[in-house]
Amino acid sequence: MDFLTACSIEMLRDVQKETEPHVYLSKEEVKEKIQSYNSSVTDKLKMTLNSNGIYTGFIKVQMELCRPITVQSSPGQGPCAHSNNETAFYLPNDCVNTLHISSTNTVREVIEALLKKFFVADNPAKFALYKRCHKEDQVYICKLSDREHPLYLRLVAGPRTEMLSFVLREHETGEVMWEAFSLPELQNFLRILDKEENEQLQILKKRYAAYRDKLEEALGGVWKPG
Repeated sequence: MDFLTACSIEMLRDVQKETEPHVYLSKEEVKEKIQSYNSSVTDKLKMTLNSNGIYTGFIKVQMELCRPITVQSSPGQGPCAHSNNETAFYLPNDCVNTLHISSTNTVREVIEALLKKFFVADNPAKFALYKRCHKEDQVYICKLSDREHPLYLRLVAGPRTEMLSFVLREHETGEVMWEAFSLPELQNFLRILDKEENEQLQILKKRYAAYRDKLEEALGGVWKPG
């Protein structure tokens, strides 16, 4: 799938923000849920409850990005700091990252931590975190608000990623937020589009050249003297 097609499909998806009410748990309820959660964990990624009521644990985030990301070659720079030491490339959709977070971390903080962990220079405002869940044999993708707490959602759903998983995507606003991209990124997009345009032109030229050869061959057979 090429760059334009991938982005078009992504922008046409109708995904609603998470609207389920947040149920606040007492400290004792949190303790019981963490014990139940840890008893079901199979990958050793358990949760820990601190004396102040804050708990920590792990979440896995799948990266589903249709546009290239910009990665810094020097980890000393922060997100949004652009230089000549940056590389833009497409990330495979099967890329999954594991983050250690606390129950106080919000969706926005998780997105920023993901970008920082992998030295991604892109503006965090370009991205949104989604949850993928299974209900009544159906799969739902819901966009989470910046104030949601992913570790709480993980705790309530349990450790099985088949029941709940997190996905990082670009914002789906109906149109691309070009103003959020840096000049080097926009120039890189133009190079990608030019490359894809040339490839499509070559394919069309070969196709029409084949048609022309067949027509000329057919015409030659019609006018051949008998």
